[in-house]
Amino acid sequence: MARKKERKHKGDKKNVSKSLHQKLLQFLENNFGEEFSEKQLIKKMGLRDAPSKKLLSEALQKLQGSGAVSKSPRNLFSSGAEPEFVIGEVDYVNPRFAFVIPEDKEKLEDDILVKEADLKHALDGDKVRVMVSPTRDRHGRREGRVLEITERCRDEFVGRVEISPRFAFVVPDFKKMHHDIFVKKQDLLGAQHNQKVVVKLTEWRDDDKSPTGKILRVLGTAGDHEVEIHSIMAEFGLPFDYPEEAIAEAEAISDQITPKETKERRDFRDIPTFTIDPADAKDFDDALSYRMLDNGNVEIGVHIADVTHYVNPKTFLEKEAYNRATSVYLVDRTIPMLPERLSNGLCSLRPNEDKLTFSCVFEMDSEANVKEFWIGRTVIHSDRRFAYEEAQENMEKGEGDFYAELRQLNDLAKKLRKLRFKKGAINFETVEVKFQLDEKGTPLGLIIKERKDIHKLIEEFMLLANRTVAEFIYNKNKGKSTFVYRTHDYPDLEKLNTFANFAKKFGHEIQVTDERKVSGSLNKLMDEIEGKPEQNVLEQLAIRSMAKAKYTTEPKLHFGLAFKHYTHFTSPIRRYPDMMVHRLLQHYLDGGKPPENQAWEERCIHSSEREKRAADSERASIKYKQVEYMKLAEKKDYEGIVTGVTEWGVYVEITETKCEGMVRIQDISDDYYDFDEKNMRLIGSKNKRIITLGDKVMVRVTRTDIDRRTIDLEFVDND
Repeated sequence: MARKKERKHKGDKKNVSKSLHQKLLQFLENNFGEEFSEKQLIKKMGLRDAPSKKLLSEALQKLQGSGAVSKSPRNLFSSGAEPEFVIGEVDYVNPRFAFVIPEDKEKLEDDILVKEADLKHALDGDKVRVMVSPTRDRHGRREGRVLEITERCRDEFVGRVEISPRFAFVVPDFKKMHHDIFVKKQDLLGAQHNQKVVVKLTEWRDDDKSPTGKILRVLGTAGDHEVEIHSIMAEFGLPFDYPEEAIAEAEAISDQITPKETKERRDFRDIPTFTIDPADAKDFDDALSYRMLDNGNVEIGVHIADVTHYVNPKTFLEKEAYNRATSVYLVDRTIPMLPERLSNGLCSLRPNEDKLTFSCVFEMDSEANVKEFWIGRTVIHSDRRFAYEEAQENMEKGEGDFYAELRQLNDLAKKLRKLRFKKGAINFETVEVKFQLDEKGTPLGLIIKERKDIHKLIEEFMLLANRTVAEFIYNKNKGKSTFVYRTHDYPDLEKLNTFANFAKKFGHEIQVTDERKVSGSLNKLMDEIEGKPEQNVLEQLAIRSMAKAKYTTEPKLHFGLAFKHYTHFTSPIRRYPDMMVHRLLQHYLDGGKPPENQAWEERCIHSSEREKRAADSERASIKYKQVEYMKLAEKKDYEGIVTGVTEWGVYVEITETKCEGMVRIQDISDDYYDFDEKNMRLIGSKNKRIITLGDKVMVRVTRTDIDRRTIDLEFVDND
């Protein structure tokens, strides 16, 4: 009997010891990277009696011996697992946690979850060094801790100032800045309560919940149109004006074209030439010329403004063009890459003026086959400036200026387009929203812009010129010549599969298992959804599932266009990469040898980053006007489509206005809903109602927030 009791006692002790081992390891792994004394561990484990404390000491010794636990020279214990150290970019999802996206995906493919307490005051977009835990959480995610911020993405924010008797805070507009910024009274720069300001972070001590900053610029009263647009410009770091030196250089350039200059160029001034642009455009950077040849073929010239004739390297104009890298088109204004004297004057291909151009000239037969092409510098004289609407009308009616030429060009463009799609190009016809604004910037109406044949005509000949230039340089030296390409990789099959499941909810099937059939399947979808309520939602999600196009010196394919090689040659007034292309192209035409690659690749990376900044700021300005429009719109119920489901709410696009808002989970009153993350849906715990992507719903606007550019909705059928 005594032996039985002894064995039972030993068994209990063994079980307690094993349980303590597991508990201890679990605790150290959950607090990976932190060190604890034995006393701290006793307290953390909740051990009170002497035998349990002894067992902990024994467990520590045993685990240390096996390498599962490490002991420092200061007698502090930590997890013995080998950590990984990764550099990545912070995606600050919500106030509770962020993800760090690894820079080197080959080293670590998964994004790393970092809790707010472990971020070390890192903010969205910052580059950080992270210590990654070897274990995963219950959702299978890798966790980590920020060790240092290697590069701050930004230290200036736009926000609304709130002033109390003793101190002030700036509440940032930026959704992913989850901390208000403390401002001392002496650093307010005269800002008044509720004004919009630009604030710069000056200090953020380890034990402070909020950073401290000082106001750099007072923008004005929140809600005012000009103030809100300036807020967007400041938020994205867009320039408000040009340096005086750049303006002075632009003004000093002669507007005279010398006989010597025209003699060195191919002369197209006697050949019928015209431009086709939006009605409100002022910078015309492309023109088409057209003439019949004696052999029955046609000669079509794609003539592009010769910006690099006027903007020379190592000038203030060049520096500013590189820094901006692109023109930005906000909802009510253009922020041009080049000063007005160049963009709307010297370089713009205005009618009835001789202009210097860089051209790609094609001889084509009636089936749109290119028989010959020529690339070089030219001089042109545009006979007519068309708005898209005018050219479309002439083409349709068969009368007016150049109607015959426009019809023949359209016929060729359709054949070029058909050939592109046959080779696998994807037909993304995105819905473009434009606002009618009054003199104060208030939105009076919303227009869904329609793409007609004339838009597609211009697009086809620009695509042809861009592709021809890229292939010409690639073939010249079998891809070894340094050049600027526009590339677009194959889509991420996982993202594409998610999109396919979403499209299926509308009754559309997409082939995602075979890469060769993806483009054809997507084109079929685009044809099916044209004019339907789900068109905008599906088009936007399809684009998001694609890889991002970028500038690079690597001669890779453009998947979306189905081109082996592609570049941007046709818009140098508004895109810096096109200026790079013009310079390299002329360099090779002059017989030059390939320049060093790295400097050009760095310019490509910079241009891609600036392009993203421009796109983000343009979306922000449209979102601001959408929020304002819905604030002023008629109070009524709207039909919408569920475009996103998260643990905090349901995103709905209003079909009539293309504006997106959110129904918060706490505002769905008919039941308590659980979030099914795997299937991206909400399920009612009692009524079992399912809310998922693609559902058609009726919603009502309950609140608009211009500062945050958000629209709050509620489901009407819950009343």
